[in-house]
Amino acid sequence: MESHVIAIDAGTQSIRAVLIDLKGNIVSIKKTEIESYFSKGPGFAEQDPNYLWQVLADTCKQLVSNLPVPIESVKGISITTQRSTVVNLDKEGNPLRPAIIWLDQRKANATDWPKGLIKLGLKLVNMHESLVHAIRDGESNWIRQNQPEIWDKTYKYVYLSGFFTYRLTGKFIDSVGSNVGYMPFNYKKQEWCKPGELNSKLFPIQREKLVDLVKPSELLGYITAKASLETGLPKGLPLIASAADKACEVLGSGCITPDIACLSYGTTATIETVNPKYVEVINFFPPYPSALPDHYNTEVMIYRGYWMINWFKKEFGHKEVEHAKELGISAEELFDEMISHIPPGSMGLTLQPYWSPGVKIPGVEAKGAVIGFGDVHTKMHLYRSIIEGITYALKEGALRTQKRSGIKIKKLRVSGGGSQSNNVLQMTADIFDMTVEKPHTYETSALGAAINCVVGLGLYQNFNEAIANMCRVGEVFQPIPANRDIYKELYEKVYCKMYTRLKPLYYDIREITNYPKKILS
Repeated sequence: MESHVIAIDAGTQSIRAVLIDLKGNIVSIKKTEIESYFSKGPGFAEQDPNYLWQVLADTCKQLVSNLPVPIESVKGISITTQRSTVVNLDKEGNPLRPAIIWLDQRKANATDWPKGLIKLGLKLVNMHESLVHAIRDGESNWIRQNQPEIWDKTYKYVYLSGFFTYRLTGKFIDSVGSNVGYMPFNYKKQEWCKPGELNSKLFPIQREKLVDLVKPSELLGYITAKASLETGLPKGLPLIASAADKACEVLGSGCITPDIACLSYGTTATIETVNPKYVEVINFFPPYPSALPDHYNTEVMIYRGYWMINWFKKEFGHKEVEHAKELGISAEELFDEMISHIPPGSMGLTLQPYWSPGVKIPGVEAKGAVIGFGDVHTKMHLYRSIIEGITYALKEGALRTQKRSGIKIKKLRVSGGGSQSNNVLQMTADIFDMTVEKPHTYETSALGAAINCVVGLGLYQNFNEAIANMCRVGEVFQPIPANRDIYKELYEKVYCKMYTRLKPLYYDIREITNYPKKILS
């Protein structure tokens, strides 16, 4: 009997339960759209963890009740989730408050640390403001300051992955690979911080409030009788650790060496490489745990990324959205067809995609910018320039990664929503002047979780063998020389100079408007 595994992919917009065979084929999939968050205050983004669990359970039950293979062929399960979403649990594993979703923008008050000579030293290396931002962004700091009664009752403070793992196995445990966020975690050693380490000062959470950790591909536990009743998953089915969704996307795209980069064109756009060495692409900003045990994922993030596509639709695309409905296609498909008539480089319209300020690179003063407007430009030129601008920024990240790691990136693999557009993939090949490969499946996050699962179960001896059998390339895009030459000049002579030349104006804007708010010394 052929073996299968189930991968659960709990993202920001949907929860998927996916049946995958040992050749990496998606045998069956059930997907449920979710309400990403609700907001009870300015910038708040929260969701009921019990609602998310119920959607996960119902989605699994739908998958299991309609399996096209015998249930006995399912040998294990793995789960990957959205990053940085946190839940406060009591001793019985019940949520004490809504989960704070990664999109949340609330700010804690700055603490009295750092101070004295440490504060002076951090200012000298231009890191003081970044660390204060981290303190203010830490969800646990906000809860401790504003809801001390909740914090006092908190038995375990977990990521969403840890919450789901508890509901499935009854154990307070999680994967090292899920640790991306504001926690007292030592990213170099890939373990909880010891007292006195930097992140334990930024996010002072008692060790007893944190769960146990295992490496990706190790055993988390077994499906309990209660979880089996709720989800339809067989009691006793092993749950194998994987990693957060971005890390699983990278693994599911077959990227396990630093010479192959994975671009994720999702809500947040990223470029990542996998490295056995600890490499900070930006000083003091750590690489995250990989879905490959004892490895690191270097990452450069464009925070708003393909969120900007939704922004464009909302602000400028009403007519096209309605027309797409009449045609029975998505608005993105219609936009994609329309920009195929816009020449590479958008006739000089160049966009800098800093729609949300950064912390270090770009700095907190950064703004988005579009230059080069003329009377020939339409909103479709703007749409194409958004995609080009995001890709320019990712190329900048790739060059920075190469410089820091000392390893040349030779090819790209692309996942996420943007990977469904041949125009976007061709644009990427042209701008990077590099071969772009599209994985054989869109469900790369689920596939990455499945690879962890089969290795952990011993269905393949190691990750190389699993990837060789479960990952393959679909379409391949090569740079078009004429397009490449246009993009090369626009990137080097225009895009790369925009931030430096506009930076003084951004400081003036920040000084005048106090947006984003300055950190008081």
